[in-house]
Amino acid sequence: MVSRAPQAKRFYAAGRVQGVGFRWFVQATASRLGLVGFVRNLDDGRVEIMAEGEELALRTLRGEIGSGPPGSRVDSIEEQDLPVSGRFENFRILPGTR
Repeated sequence: MVSRAPQAKRFYAAGRVQGVGFRWFVQATASRLGLVGFVRNLDDGRVEIMAEGEELALRTLRGEIGSGPPGSRVDSIEEQDLPVSGRFENFRILPGTR
């Protein structure tokens, strides 16, 4: 059974995920799914995604991340469960860690 209680996940996507519109793709997808959180580029070439919302929406986001936008290539996704923070009002693109 899928829980409707809020959950939180952090994803790290690796591959060709910077400079190909990946963050905008994630932001649009997460917003469409009703998720809140952020996406940002990391110095090591990965993209970090922090998302909070319903379990089904988080599962759907993970699947969409694996596909990515045209021009991207996702080689791996690391996933972590986190406690729900409740600190996000929407889903944003943050500046990278560079």
